[in-house]
Amino acid sequence: MPILTVALLQLERAGHDLDANRAAGEAACRRAKALGADIALFPEMWSNGYTSAVPFGDASANVYRHPDLWAGAAPVGVPDHRAVWRGEPVAADSPFVAHFASLAAELDMAIALTYLEEWEGAPRNSVSLIDRHGRLVLTHAKVHTCAFAVPEAALTPGTSFGTCTLDTAAGDVRVGAMICYDREFPESARALMLAGAELVLTPNACDLERNRIDQFKARAYENMLAVAMANYAGPGWGHSVAFDGMAFGPEGARDMLVVEAGEAAGVFPAVFDLAALRDYRRRETWGDAFRRPRAYGALTEPAVGEPFVRVSHRGRPPLR
Repeated sequence: MPILTVALLQLERAGHDLDANRAAGEAACRRAKALGADIALFPEMWSNGYTSAVPFGDASANVYRHPDLWAGAAPVGVPDHRAVWRGEPVAADSPFVAHFASLAAELDMAIALTYLEEWEGAPRNSVSLIDRHGRLVLTHAKVHTCAFAVPEAALTPGTSFGTCTLDTAAGDVRVGAMICYDREFPESARALMLAGAELVLTPNACDLERNRIDQFKARAYENMLAVAMANYAGPGWGHSVAFDGMAFGPEGARDMLVVEAGEAAGVFPAVFDLAALRDYRRRETWGDAFRRPRAYGALTEPAVGEPFVRVSHRGRPPLR
């Protein structure tokens, strides 16, 4: 029976010391391997611990607002990324990534490594999936950056959702990725399902309250996907979670929950039965079989109507 284990690395929020993060990340990966993991999944932007010089979440710092909400409000601009993000961006071919590639080969375990990626212009928020042979087989840059507010307005967004075939001890698995805010758009998981994904890895860095967790569960349900999310530990954070995508069994409706962590730091294995998932996908009605794409034209229209219009203080809309 092909059983696949994804270790959710729910780690303490790190600082932006690259060497310290490399060491702590290696220790977490070794713990994951000891627990039988096939894949170790980091929380979002591990290379610098998602640390910023600009507080996140203050609505007064929103870069884009409804036009009516700029009345009497102070202009908000986007600083240069070097004034926003702590820690230097690292390239996909950097010693930092190469270290984890060597570790993946040593441990015979895939690693989904996250980092502030060096890029032409502003950096990207990226995850690279390294297979158990130490080969980089997929890099996903966050498409839905939180461009409404600094600090993520100072990032280059990704442009697509791709998948790869990952060689594991359980056999080949088709894997995709989305990062944090990506999962709040149904199109992200839907695009990955259409690209053949069976498993979606999701690095995260925010509070995971019930609504977001239920939303993530819905992504698994509607696409018949296994999904795994790793978040940072800490009060109000944590709750790294995985769902197996199988909403119904012989006895009727089932929960789909594989594992949900609390708020404490730890490594949490999520065990997926790939044979059962594949059988479920062959016989059930969600996913792709009964979609009606000709009815969905509005999904690819770039125009934005009320009440969703957002502009900068200069009246410029966000890029789409």
